[in-house]
Amino acid sequence: METQSDFPVPPPGCPAHSGGGERVPLHGPEFAADPDAFYAHLRSYGPIAPVELSPGVEANLVTDYSAALQVLQNPDAFAKDARRWRDFNEGKVPQNSPVVPMLGYRPNCLFTDGAEHLRLRQAVTDSLAGVDPHWLSRHVEQVASYLIAQFSARGSVDLLNDYAKMLPLLVFNELLGCPPEIGDRLVFGTSGIFDGGVDAEKANEELTQGLLELVALKRRQPGNDVTSRLMQHGAKLSDEEMIHQLVMLISAGTEPQRNLIANGLYLMLSDERYSGGGLLVEDAIDDALWNQAPMANYAPHYPVQDTEFGNTRLAAGDLILISFAAANTDPKLSSSRQLLSKRAHLAWSAGPHACPAKDPAQLIAVAAIEKLLNQLPDIELAVPADSLTWRPGPFHRALAGLPARFAPVQPRQTSAPPTGQRQAPSATPSATPRSRPQEKPEKGSWWSSFLAWWKV
Repeated sequence: METQSDFPVPPPGCPAHSGGGERVPLHGPEFAADPDAFYAHLRSYGPIAPVELSPGVEANLVTDYSAALQVLQNPDAFAKDARRWRDFNEGKVPQNSPVVPMLGYRPNCLFTDGAEHLRLRQAVTDSLAGVDPHWLSRHVEQVASYLIAQFSARGSVDLLNDYAKMLPLLVFNELLGCPPEIGDRLVFGTSGIFDGGVDAEKANEELTQGLLELVALKRRQPGNDVTSRLMQHGAKLSDEEMIHQLVMLISAGTEPQRNLIANGLYLMLSDERYSGGGLLVEDAIDDALWNQAPMANYAPHYPVQDTEFGNTRLAAGDLILISFAAANTDPKLSSSRQLLSKRAHLAWSAGPHACPAKDPAQLIAVAAIEKLLNQLPDIELAVPADSLTWRPGPFHRALAGLPARFAPVQPRQTSAPPTGQRQAPSATPSATPRSRPQEKPEKGSWWSSFLAWWKV
């Protein structure tokens, strides 16, 4: 017979300590500091548990691996269309809630079902399929070399904010075929939205305006890029649909990607299994995907009708999230995890809405880390690993910073950029020779600075 002592003790800061039965908060520094303790407590509720995403925003979190697959692979019972979100429709969730931008409906393949989802997803997957992996690997190395050149002479760097954050933004600007003036707006807008703060509204305006200009440009001058292929696809996307697919691609390809790169670097620099050279960067990425999933809790779903699920009564339109982090570390998998495929984790989700770009995403992360370690082989953490801070938030597993140090080196001369993908930019600012360290670009000018450096 189970007793109260058989269940995990609620972690510090969890209102379950009070015994009042409140929902468990997935926001605040306590959850960010020790999410595993929260997941252990949530498992005591069964496969699905009541949580709070931000003050007043309620959800149900699936923490069980098998139950997660049941939701992800059953779109007839659990829909993705956020217009079903009952609490939002009834006004219980204010439109200005900080979690609404991640959960609110958009006409893209992430928030649609059925034939509409298939139409939009096919356009996205076909457009991404046109990206040559050899070209992408070379381009990531070019971007990595440029970023390393910004700090290599200093002997110190915040690998999160000066490397892992910026690399996906610059890579995606190239994938989308951005000229300098539009690319700068997308970098400023995308980074501002995810980082929040006083400029978040302005950043959203810059991102939207930049994408409108990009779509208009590609209507006039299509090229060999994801934006043009998306536009020319047989799905015949409208300009509005173009904007929303591009927002989804940028969002999914930058914030989770930077967390994957940073979490992989964190393992490479803090875990003795990797410091001895016995394991590869690919192993660290797989480790991070299993144990530090960059998107820890997401994949919003809604029951299409009242249902019983995991000993919990759910009403139609209740918000369900999948905890990829908790499912991947489900204790019931402990005896078989080593037998599971490296790709059996749920960090890329599963079912009809699984990430369509997991292979390019993994390639980018591996290439970025390998390039950094090859150019700065003596790099090490500048602070104890256990002193690092993780960013609060219900959705991600993300470091706030990753300070490192190394012996200062002069920036290397870099080979010519890869050909076959990039079109000549419409304008390029004055270039700075790559043989000298550069000043850090001003906020919003990273893409122009990179293109100038690239052309030297």
